[in-house]
Amino acid sequence: MRISRLPLDEQTAVEIRNEARVHLWYERRFGVPCPPYDSSEAAIDSFPSTTSAIGVRLTPSGTWRVYAPYGVADAFNLVLRPNPRQAPREVYEAKAARCAEAWPELTVLPWCEPGPAGQPG
Repeated sequence: MRISRLPLDEQTAVEIRNEARVHLWYERRFGVPCPPYDSSEAAIDSFPSTTSAIGVRLTPSGTWRVYAPYGVADAFNLVLRPNPRQAPREVYEAKAARCAEAWPELTVLPWCEPGPAGQPG
């Protein structure tokens, strides 16, 4: 689907990333390696916050598919939660600062160390 077909107004911000190429620049920018993702879902699993780990896709049949491996409750409750699976602490904290400035009512949870298998602790 082309982005120009989305029903957006001037006030709607949409962030589009080509996750297939992240491994080419991630280590240079953030100091930790990032293996190539084999799917959009694998990329979403590693987003710096579990709150933003939500993807939506239009299927060939015309229905919408939502992928939210950590759920959507934090997004609706305005809670930013770290995901230490891939991003270093500094990346999450920078994102948290930007988000808190944009949404003062946001609850920003502190960094946590990874739990088993790199999942949020």
